[in-house]
Amino acid sequence: MSVSPWQTRTGMALLTDLYQLTMIAGYRKEGRAGLQVCFEYFFRNLPRHAGFGIAAGLEPFLDYLEHLRFEPDDLEYLRSLKMFDEDFLEFLRDFRPTCTVRAIPEGTLVFPHEPIVQIDGPILEAQFLETALLNMLNFQTLIATKAARICLAATGEPVLEFGLRRAHGPDGGLSGSRAAYLGGCSSTSNVLAGKTYGIPVAGTHAHSWVMSFPSELEAFRAFARIYPERCVLLVDTYDTIESGVPNAITVYQEMRAQGFDVRAAIRLDSGDLAKLSKTAYRMMTEAGLENPLIVGSNDLEEDLIADLKRQGAKINAWGVGTNLITSWDCPALSGVYKLVAIHENGEWQPRIKISSNIAKATDPGRKQLVRYYGEGDVPIGDVLYEQDETWEESGTILGRHRSQPHIDARLRGAVRGEPLLGVVFARGRRVREPRPVHEIRQHAQEQVASLPDEFKRLRNPEIYRVILSPAIGQLKDEMLKNPDLA
Repeated sequence: MSVSPWQTRTGMALLTDLYQLTMIAGYRKEGRAGLQVCFEYFFRNLPRHAGFGIAAGLEPFLDYLEHLRFEPDDLEYLRSLKMFDEDFLEFLRDFRPTCTVRAIPEGTLVFPHEPIVQIDGPILEAQFLETALLNMLNFQTLIATKAARICLAATGEPVLEFGLRRAHGPDGGLSGSRAAYLGGCSSTSNVLAGKTYGIPVAGTHAHSWVMSFPSELEAFRAFARIYPERCVLLVDTYDTIESGVPNAITVYQEMRAQGFDVRAAIRLDSGDLAKLSKTAYRMMTEAGLENPLIVGSNDLEEDLIADLKRQGAKINAWGVGTNLITSWDCPALSGVYKLVAIHENGEWQPRIKISSNIAKATDPGRKQLVRYYGEGDVPIGDVLYEQDETWEESGTILGRHRSQPHIDARLRGAVRGEPLLGVVFARGRRVREPRPVHEIRQHAQEQVASLPDEFKRLRNPEIYRVILSPAIGQLKDEMLKNPDLA
C-alpha cells in the first residue's frame, strides 16, 4: 500500500479554514499558546434512514498528521495576505504536531454524540487540526456507512463501486473509493485507488467500444480475445434481448468450444433490470451457460436494489456509482469538533457548549466510550464515562439520558464491556503501524454482522442506546442549570 498523494503533497498544511490560522496567531499574541485543551470529534445525526454509522477516515488523517509541515511556499502565501507577523510565520516554519490523539478503531460501528476522535494538546495545535479532521472523517464515514447499507441490501452479493466520474473532484473519488471498499464493496473502477490502497479493481467496456466496431458481435469477439479471463460484456448498446444477449451467448459458446473454461458474464445498464435480467438468465441457461454472472447497474442505491431483489431479479452483482460516491440522499455528515475540557490549576476542567437548542448541548469533559454486549456478544448500548472513571463490567448498567441528564437510564443484560477509545498518535508519530484497508474492511464487516437486524432496516431502524454515566450525567445537568460552571 502506498501513501495517498493527497496526504503528502506540498501545501497540505493549508488545507484549513482561515479562521484556524487567525485564532492560533491570536492565542500566541494573548499568551495562551501553551494552554492544554481537549477537543472531541463526533456527529449529531446519522445519515438519512441509517441505524448505524461506520467510522472511516482515521488512517488518512494520521498520514496527514505525520507529514504535516508548512513549506516555504506556504509561508510566502501567508505572508502575502499581510495578516500575520514574521514571528508567527517563523513559528509555523518549525511547527510539528505534539498532540495526543485517542480514537475509536476505524471500521467500528459509531452512533450520534459518541467521541470518535479525541485530541489533547496545546490549544493552538488542537484548534488548527479541526478543519482537516472534519474534512477527512466526515466524508469517509458518510460513504462507508452508505456502502454498508447498499451491501446489506445486496444480501452478500458483490457490490462494485464505480462512481469516480461522478465524484466530487479527484480526492472525492479517491477517498470515496477507499471508504466504499471499507464499507463492504468488493472492488472499485478507480485505478488510482487500487494502486494507493490495494483495493481490487474491476471494469468491463463502454458502449463506445461496441459502437466503434462494424457490429456488436465483432466488438464482443474482440473483447473476448483480448481479455478471455475477465470478459464481462455490456449488452444494452442496441437491443438487449434481440441482439445483446444473443451475441454474448454466441461469444461464450465460441470461447468454450475453443477450450476456455469461462463463466458467462454480462452487464445490464438500462431498462427494466428485473425483467431483462430474468429473460437474460433464462436465455443463457437454456443455451448451456450455467450460473451466468449478471451485473446490474444504472443509478442503483439500497432501496432500488432491495426492490429488484423482491421482484426476483436474476442479478447477482451490483454496480453502484453516483448514489454511493456522493451519498446522494444525504450528501453531508453532521460531524463537529468541540472543546470539552481545559487543563488549569493542575487538573482538567470540563467545558460544555450550551445552546438554545438542547440537542446541540455538548457532553462535558474528557471521556471514554464503553460498548456493552449481551448474550451472543450482541451490542446492546454504549455509555460515555469520564476518562478516568471506573466503569461497570456487566449486569445492569446505570446511567443518565443524554438530552435530559436529570433522568436515569440503564442498559440491562450486559455480559461484558469494551472500551473503544485508545491512543493512536503521540509525540509526533503514530503509536503503531498503519492498518491495511483490507483489515479495516474485515473489522467493519464483523461489526455490522454483530448488530441485530432491527438496527439494519432500510427504513425506520431501531435507535441504538447511547447514555451518559451517572457522573457525566450529573455534571452535565449541573452545568446546564448553572451556566457559570461552563
